[in-house]
Amino acid sequence: MSRASSILWILTTQWRAHATGYAGDPNARTPGLDALARAAVNYRQAVTPHPFGPFARAALLTGVPCPANGVRDYFDPLPSSARTVAHALGERGYRTAYFGKWHLGKRDPLAPLVGEAHARTHVPPESRGGFAFWEGFESGFLLNDPWLHGTRLPEPTRFSGYQSDVVCSRAANWLSTADVEQPESPWFAVVSLEAPHPPYAAPAAGVKAPAPDSLVLRDNVPRGGELETRVRSELSGYYAQIEATDRAITRLLETLRWDTIVVFTSVHGDMHGAHGLLRKGWPHEESVRVPLLVRGAPGPRRAGAVSDEPVSLLDLPVMTAAWAEGQAWRCLRDYAALSMPSVVALPHQCDRVWQGNRSASHKMIFKADGTPWLDFDLVNDPLELTNKAEGFSVLES
Repeated sequence: MSRASSILWILTTQWRAHATGYAGDPNARTPGLDALARAAVNYRQAVTPHPFGPFARAALLTGVPCPANGVRDYFDPLPSSARTVAHALGERGYRTAYFGKWHLGKRDPLAPLVGEAHARTHVPPESRGGFAFWEGFESGFLLNDPWLHGTRLPEPTRFSGYQSDVVCSRAANWLSTADVEQPESPWFAVVSLEAPHPPYAAPAAGVKAPAPDSLVLRDNVPRGGELETRVRSELSGYYAQIEATDRAITRLLETLRWDTIVVFTSVHGDMHGAHGLLRKGWPHEESVRVPLLVRGAPGPRRAGAVSDEPVSLLDLPVMTAAWAEGQAWRCLRDYAALSMPSVVALPHQCDRVWQGNRSASHKMIFKADGTPWLDFDLVNDPLELTNKAEGFSVLES
């Protein structure tokens, strides 16, 4: 009997769907992911169910949307009783491991979000989502010289280097050892990276950031004034982080067995000035659409295929469980559900609770009271310039 395939999820943060070379972004230098796309199925309509970190992470690990999974507010930890994909894969005979950013532990809401306080916050074993091996950090946005703790690091330990390089290297070491020590036993692992994420000016493993004036902006970004200046400056660092993280991911992929199933995605995107908005939480494409590549999964799809199925990160646990059993997976829905369960009181984030749905051709978003807020024809208006719910151009509102 042949060995079941090991499965790797690679998660990033704020990497929006179009910000890769294979998706046609002229600013993105992603040769590693471009090569992966040629060998994978590209789910180009994929979305996050909640375009904000903890909400998206709770949903993609449990397959249950917020707040039903126990996470309603930004500082809510994932309940220790929550059933996750790690439990499902463990029951199917997989060794399970998690590396990198967690962002689902109990945090001090009064501590600075950026810095060592959250980076060194200890996540106890019972709060690690059921993963048998866990090595990571709560949050902190230290894109360089991260603190890690976990199964083989009982106390937070600082590692020198670019965070994506450190986490990918540590993961590669464990996965390679796992394949050598138990070659007939498959593993399921998650490698979770913070990049590309503010602070965008952080050094990115020596990658030279592109000149802000050289960047090509999307046509739904208002031109002129302080907003454009800020967007260009931040995008310069954003694309440097993308290039550096692409290199780290490439090195990780080079260490894997040929039959490993690989998933690459992001928990949400970033507005970067689209519609005059910044950051995430918004229901626009730049915030909710994410890259999703799947290489080596069972099924008839050929390498390099493109799918327009309305896949959500909520589907990942069920998809992965099917692959673990050697089964193909298809999306049978007509649309994906989207929502923001609460307002996150941080600068530039979305200012309201909302819910709605999105297909490859249409998006409808409702306010908390059920009244329409946004209605877009994504075929004829992919940049969402005309809101049919109110009959005006978004850029003119």
